Amino acid sequence: MGDYVHLHVHSHYSLLDGLGKLDAMLEHVKGLGMDSLALTDHGVMYGTVEFVKLAEKAGIKPIIGMEGYLAPNGHTQKRGRVDANPRHITLLSQNEAGYKNLIKLSTTAHLQGYYYKPRLDYDLLQKHQEGLIVLSGCLNGDIPRAILENRLDDARKLVEWHLEVFGRDRFFIEVQHHPHIQDQNTVNQALVDLAKEYKVGLVATGDSHYVRPDDAQAHDVLLCVQTGRTVNDKDRMSMLDEDFSIKTPTEVKEAWKDYPEAIDNTVKIAEMCNVQLQFGVNRLPRCPLPPGISAEQMLRKQCEEGLNNRYGKNLPSEAHERLDYELGVITQTGYSSYFLIVADFVNWAKQQDIQVGPGRGSAAGSLVSYLMNITNLDPLEYNLLFERFLNPQRVSMPDIDLDFADDRRGEVIKYVRQKYGDERVTQIITFGTMAARASVRDAGRGLGFPYSFCDRVAKAIPPMTNFADALKGSAELRELYDGDPQARRLIDTARKLEGVCRHASTHAAGVVITDEPLTEYVPLQLSSTSGDEHDTVTQYDMSSVEALGLLKVDFLGLKNLTIIQNTLVRIKKRFGVE
Repeated sequence: MGDYVHLHVHSHYSLLDGLGKLDAMLEHVKGLGMDSLALTDHGVMYGTVEFVKLAEKAGIKPIIGMEGYLAPNGHTQKRGRVDANPRHITLLSQNEAGYKNLIKLSTTAHLQGYYYKPRLDYDLLQKHQEGLIVLSGCLNGDIPRAILENRLDDARKLVEWHLEVFGRDRFFIEVQHHPHIQDQNTVNQALVDLAKEYKVGLVATGDSHYVRPDDAQAHDVLLCVQTGRTVNDKDRMSMLDEDFSIKTPTEVKEAWKDYPEAIDNTVKIAEMCNVQLQFGVNRLPRCPLPPGISAEQMLRKQCEEGLNNRYGKNLPSEAHERLDYELGVITQTGYSSYFLIVADFVNWAKQQDIQVGPGRGSAAGSLVSYLMNITNLDPLEYNLLFERFLNPQRVSMPDIDLDFADDRRGEVIKYVRQKYGDERVTQIITFGTMAARASVRDAGRGLGFPYSFCDRVAKAIPPMTNFADALKGSAELRELYDGDPQARRLIDTARKLEGVCRHASTHAAGVVITDEPLTEYVPLQLSSTSGDEHDTVTQYDMSSVEALGLLKVDFLGLKNLTIIQNTLVRIKKRFGVE
């Protein structure tokens, strides 16, 4: 373990508030000789799985955390300005129990406590305290605010509450070095005094919102994008008065040389935090089966019935051999339940006269899928390969892409929810990121540049091209960059915004089904299209859900599916194709 660890860090998953992308953050930390890093985005766990995978690859120990929002009057109160201004608190997962409690806290904050922000309260924190390490928070934390408002008795009561719930091993008073912020200087001395008075550990953090000091201007533009302001506006949100980069260990140690325990405690906390996420372990839900019948037995039974239904007396000679082979691979890889589950809701949809696509992608190469009525293409007739879909060496779960008539897709999802329970079925989140052209327009608005100028620069970037390639391949863009200082400023700013998450929404197709309640594996939030508490999405994206071994199914809704299928029928009749 190094001699300092950053424990309060925001990535671009703190949407339009953090600038740093995870790979750049980890690369920077590794370059500074540090071997551990925490991720504490605002109220969400969006980047957790990606962060852990990238950190492990980089040889950096990941610490899973979140900066929570504490509602002043309780998380269910949503009536006025006070309720809309929650306090901050830094939460870190010490172990698996802490990680699961962090998931539950974030989920509750979104589904029940959301009011401008996803909010917690002290009762929830106490209920889910196991395995969590708590830092008292930034300048907007409850204890710092009590100090600034001369409510020292309240500050002491808050320290005493945290000690009672978390003890001295899991509660630390958080201090930050932002010398150009006078309130921070005032609070720091009082926090040091409280730490001495109560014999509580002091810990120094940076509240980092971007990677390097030279990212500050681009981060300021990002805040303008968030608030709809420009850099020329007065009395706007800005963090330019202080350095919120991921500082070097030398800088931090120098700032706290009079309080070396504040540095040492970062290492102590990092050593205490040990969460191992399991990747590549399949967690398929249990398909309801009659007593004494295994999933493998039921799958074979349904496939043998499918042979008769599909072929009747015209059974191809290779059908039994191909079926035995596929069932052998499916059994070996543990995916029998997967096929039963998918076949169940596909056939239910067909029974309800919901249009279902004939199948696409590698799943069309599976005889089992054909016999189970999941797909409608005979892989024997067209010599399609099963191995492209599933083979014993495949690490990830097979992918069956399903098309349903758009106007009735919701009925199929509702059926799955009813069968497996609302607590085990939900849709999957997706994140919109700033592509090169979009980042130019966003940066231009934040910088207060004329729309026509920004549009000209954006259109000089070839479609679907990143800045690195565009500056090499577009003579017009290169000319603007080299010859116009305003264009250079715009492009340089936009390059820093490129690839940054701009918003979250519901994936067009992805649905996840779990064997245990969803919050055993993933944090949830409300769907972007609904305020219904039961209309949720995961906070983890598609790749993260797959990495955790959860069953993900693509329910793609096609508006013209009925038209397409009727057209295919007419074409077949025209050319005499059965």
